[in-house]
Amino acid sequence: MDQIDLMKELHVPSDKKIVLLVMDGLGGLPGKDGKTELEAARTPNMDRLSRESMLGLSTPVAPGITPGSGPGHLALFGYNALKYQIGRGVLEALGIGLRLGEKSLAARGNFCTLDPKSGVITDRRAGRIPTDECARLVEKLRQISIDGVDITVQPVKDYRFVLVLEGEDLHDGLTETDPQKTGLKPLPVKPIRNEAEKSALILNEWLEKAFELLRNERPANGCTLRGIAKNPDLPTFKDVYGLDACAIATYPMYKGIARLVGMDVPDAGESIETEIRTLREKWHDYDFFFFHVKKTDSYGEDGNFDAKVGVIEETDKIIPDILKLGPGVLVITGDHSTPWALKSHSWHELPVLIHADNIRFDSVTEFGETACIMGALGHIRHTDILPLAMAHAGRLTKFGA
Repeated sequence: MDQIDLMKELHVPSDKKIVLLVMDGLGGLPGKDGKTELEAARTPNMDRLSRESMLGLSTPVAPGITPGSGPGHLALFGYNALKYQIGRGVLEALGIGLRLGEKSLAARGNFCTLDPKSGVITDRRAGRIPTDECARLVEKLRQISIDGVDITVQPVKDYRFVLVLEGEDLHDGLTETDPQKTGLKPLPVKPIRNEAEKSALILNEWLEKAFELLRNERPANGCTLRGIAKNPDLPTFKDVYGLDACAIATYPMYKGIARLVGMDVPDAGESIETEIRTLREKWHDYDFFFFHVKKTDSYGEDGNFDAKVGVIEETDKIIPDILKLGPGVLVITGDHSTPWALKSHSWHELPVLIHADNIRFDSVTEFGETACIMGALGHIRHTDILPLAMAHAGRLTKFGA
């Protein structure tokens, strides 16, 4: 019996609601005055909450493993990310409301900037072009046709788009084309499994035509494909935990992973202010709320220490609003670390706080990486967090006789 089966067996009803507040890319590294972004931020509400909570550090997937956003969030939802591997293309497609059938193969696309002479990538995100520019470029890519394949291309947000192929004998098990650093050329799609050879040929043909259409554009004169995958058959959140779950997020990818596990995803606007308004509006309709804050991750990837600090401080200001609603359990953490110093995701553990009226307090009095080392939770994994939240909400019965 794995953890998912255990949760299916043990979950019971309760009137206590659970809020999982995720600051994307929360974990950091020391910068100014030797403090991480979280430690440098003024967070009086989180610090006050720490004195009445249990804290620790959590590993998203496994020690030393740097996770993508998909595995990081899936683990937070209690699914073993090593067992349930989800392609980013599926999450982006579901995030913008596309339906994926058995014959669908989805990829997340990034517009990028290529050096016209050498063809190497000089900016992996094409200067973070605005969404309306992304939509214009997607319209050009819709000209591409390939025999025997239905092709859907849709803008997502900023420099991101979704490519969905629909046809016979399409398989996943494919490499990505983003080399993950500048100064290198986009890579070809290669099959990892023999049955994926046809899919690789089709995707490389699509990319060749896309590069030709984008050749004279600036700054987005190229593109890469990531997370090429089919929709997996995941057990739903309702079946596993018995929870009516709501995802409050502004970015499509996170809406996608929520839909993948069966959460409802209302329109939560574009800001933390509209997200908290949505939480209030939906409070009486659900048992569980996944509340996602994106820009901690974006500013970490930009190497912008001060801006990441600012988002953390902005998030701290809504803690009283959440507590006024009376959640039985409030969890605060991140999906993965995105330290400003690395400008990328990293393997570092995440600070985690669990607050409930039946919690055992520890001696930690502030919310930060260094302080959380001394917390009573110790070192746990993301998959441990939701069972702990369920237990503190009175939603798990006894195991065994």
